[in-house]
Amino acid sequence: MMKGTGTLYGVGVGPGDPRLLTLRAADVICGSPVLAVPGSGSDSRAAYEIAKAALPQVGRKELLTLSMPMVKDADELERSHNRAALQLAERLQAGQDVAFLTLGDPSIYSTYAYLHRRVQKMGFAVEMIPGVPSFCAAAAKLGEALVSGEEALHLLPASYGVEEGLRLGGTRVLMKAGRELPEVLCQLHERGERAMLVQNCGMENERVCRRLEGEVSPDYFTILIVKEEGE
Repeated sequence: MMKGTGTLYGVGVGPGDPRLLTLRAADVICGSPVLAVPGSGSDSRAAYEIAKAALPQVGRKELLTLSMPMVKDADELERSHNRAALQLAERLQAGQDVAFLTLGDPSIYSTYAYLHRRVQKMGFAVEMIPGVPSFCAAAAKLGEALVSGEEALHLLPASYGVEEGLRLGGTRVLMKAGRELPEVLCQLHERGERAMLVQNCGMENERVCRRLEGEVSPDYFTILIVKEEGE
């Protein structure tokens, strides 16, 4: 690692409740002169607002907004991730630590993972600060154990199609369904499977449903937990 340069931290702020921010995350956020967030997407400001609610001094720190569009085109994603990594590198080269704030945990479906690898290859120090994963918080809200004994746990990105994943045994957690939620619910109905739902876990507009009845509005922060019959 290059001497005299800053460290990039990927900081998980938890699912939504500021009280779930870890002590380690609070230390890193307070000690970093620059905070970074993606400039687009449903979670672009959510992680920042959670950190600010837990730590009022966050509002006085410099906020670096990175241009990272929520698209699936591989070439466009590559370009945007490279640009964002260069933006971070400028601050790190100047000796500033940067805390990239992300919902849940930075190792689980987080934009930060793409930047972590790129910045590390540039020769800068990087570190992930774990946070409470949203699906664990959702299970707690439902009062359900995700798995026990020999049961398997599968995490599925619902926005990319889940037909094959639903065939897996054990507990299936469908994350970030967003606009695909109606299609996902239709597939579950066709399979005769029951899903439990949590939307906006830990936030003011939280919704918890052990049994889905009637229409469910699509929401980016939607977690579906599907357990095998009899569990």
